[in-house]
Amino acid sequence: MNDHGTRTGALLDPRPSRIELVVLDMAGTTVADDGLVERAFGAALPDATDEQLAYVRATMGESKITVFRHLTGGDEERAHAANADFEAAYARLVDEGHCAPLPGAEDALRRLRDQGRGIALTTGFARDTQDRILAALGWNDLVDLALCPSDVDGRGRPHPDMILTAALRSRVSSMAAVAVAGDTDSDMRAGRNAGASVVAGVRTGAHDTATLRLAGAGHVLDSVAELPDLLAAREG
Repeated sequence: MNDHGTRTGALLDPRPSRIELVVLDMAGTTVADDGLVERAFGAALPDATDEQLAYVRATMGESKITVFRHLTGGDEERAHAANADFEAAYARLVDEGHCAPLPGAEDALRRLRDQGRGIALTTGFARDTQDRILAALGWNDLVDLALCPSDVDGRGRPHPDMILTAALRSRVSSMAAVAVAGDTDSDMRAGRNAGASVVAGVRTGAHDTATLRLAGAGHVLDSVAELPDLLAAREG
């Protein structure tokens, strides 16, 4: 013990933890959206009101079945039918070639791997849609994990479950060794709820800087391409 009653060996290390795992959103963060989500929602709910479309925009990043439950007033049968139509419409858009990485995203993935960090991609889409996107982009060998709400009993963002599951599967030393990046407020809240030490918003998707900051973003980047440099600078 020292004079203040603190165990000398228990003093906290002032250096930030090295980031071992980076958890990244897909549409709007690493994958170009270009209105594809809204087009797929339009196919699922062709009579959607302006208020409903505003809700879709506000809840970008959340589990799609959760969004449809709200839009259908909790009618499970209608929600699941609409979600199936949404996923089918989005899959068609991907199959037609309307799927591309955001500028600098693929290079960022490669740089993160070169830095020795694990990479997990998370989404609010269903498994089949996520797999189609990864196959279309040729990213299966670039990432270590790809998780969707069905992998965590349906608890998508802003719940922390996908991030915590990625951390457990990656066997990180602590949640302080995890960084999260995304383009929506639900990404930011999920990162904070999980206890990640780096929660970064990107301005390439659904929500603006003020929204991302309000939801807990510690950093706001022009794009995910800036993330490898941010992490490297943070670790000196």
